[in-house]
Amino acid sequence: MDQTARERAESAARQEAAQLTARGIRGIALNWVDNAGVSRVKAVPTTRLAHAARWGVGASPCFDVFLVDDSSVTSPHIGGPSGDLRLFPDLDRLTVLAAQPGWAWAPVDRYEQHGAPHAACQRQFARRMTERATARGLRLSMGFETEWIVTRAGEPGAGPSYPCQGPAYGMKRVAELSGYLHDVLDALAAQDMAVLQIHPEYSPGQFEVSVAPADPVGAADLSLLVRETIRAVSLRHGLDASFAPVVEPGGVGNGAHLHLSLWQDGRNLCRDGDGPFGMTPLCEGFLAGVLRELPALLVLGAPSPASYLRLTPSHWAGAFQCWGPENREAALRFIPGSPGDSGGANAEVKCFDPAANPYLVTGAVIAAGLAGADEGLTLPPPVEGDPAEHGDQPRLPTSLTEALKHFEGSALLREALGDPLFEAVAAVRRGEIALFDGLSPQDLAAATRGRY
Repeated sequence: MDQTARERAESAARQEAAQLTARGIRGIALNWVDNAGVSRVKAVPTTRLAHAARWGVGASPCFDVFLVDDSSVTSPHIGGPSGDLRLFPDLDRLTVLAAQPGWAWAPVDRYEQHGAPHAACQRQFARRMTERATARGLRLSMGFETEWIVTRAGEPGAGPSYPCQGPAYGMKRVAELSGYLHDVLDALAAQDMAVLQIHPEYSPGQFEVSVAPADPVGAADLSLLVRETIRAVSLRHGLDASFAPVVEPGGVGNGAHLHLSLWQDGRNLCRDGDGPFGMTPLCEGFLAGVLRELPALLVLGAPSPASYLRLTPSHWAGAFQCWGPENREAALRFIPGSPGDSGGANAEVKCFDPAANPYLVTGAVIAAGLAGADEGLTLPPPVEGDPAEHGDQPRLPTSLTEALKHFEGSALLREALGDPLFEAVAAVRRGEIALFDGLSPQDLAAATRGRY
């Protein structure tokens, strides 16, 4: 970050801080996500916001090789106690937290002490990939579905205790927790977040909320803010919110499905074309590139050993490397949209879960899609119905170990991420494979359900 930009940020932050202080905001949470998918934070008093905007806030680079249990590993470029980075808040995303009185929030970009971007900054990786698309005249609109499971907070016992008994997708569950869901909606609205829908999901205590799409970096920011808002509201209701891939093995886990559409000159390239179900050639090539790279992308989008307890056939998790129109069992679901709804056509990547760092997901999906578009790839025939019943559809990796082999062999993702970030991700995945080796599904779920 150059000196002029820092000075402008300092001036803007001074004005913001004065307004926040007048509103009783005393602390600013500076938030990022590590390669294990854990939301990390440094906080500053509101009176220090201008200083943070000018000079950044110190944080060790070791977080890039932290595991989900807060132990750490090393990688060829990152690891150990030495070194320091500077966290710079994105003031355009600064948000007063409705469910945490007296607090505001901002995502951060991470820089080296001398001002160069940190090579392993996941948020800047997502921005670089967005800029690659922009250089080709393309705009990506993205949004995450957020699924979570609520349990009663702090209750002893061998397994989770649920605060509602209503059936999957049932109105009874809404009635049981109507006050809680009201407060979730109220907090999101107070933060100017446009909610598209909220509803009970399949598993006990499970809900889903979707917010309006944004640019790729903005979509990842919103995903993080939605999650922290839900977590704070839950605690105020005496509940715990889990965003783990699974809370109980054998059930339907939490997904973090990524929706995306591709635009050029104001036109949605997912519709009104000559390709499958109205896709344009650019859209088809982009989606074919994503589909081709999915086995390697799982290391970023389904990053925990526990992710593979969720990623099972016939659970709407997207366990097969196939696509289909409105097929919720395919890893890549295409949504043609209603006639006349120019923004309705989009694609959904269903095999990702909330253990993922959303910045890694958005950036890597763009990289894979652009490669497919550049190569003019076409999609294989679509799949109807449950691919598990077809017998001829390729299964996605069934373990993190298998997915990691695909990732480490992906020249595409290594180039896009750059060696420092690529190797840090790989080191974290190897570390968590070793950490949880030999655990039963029950013990693995128990070890991870409170960490995300």
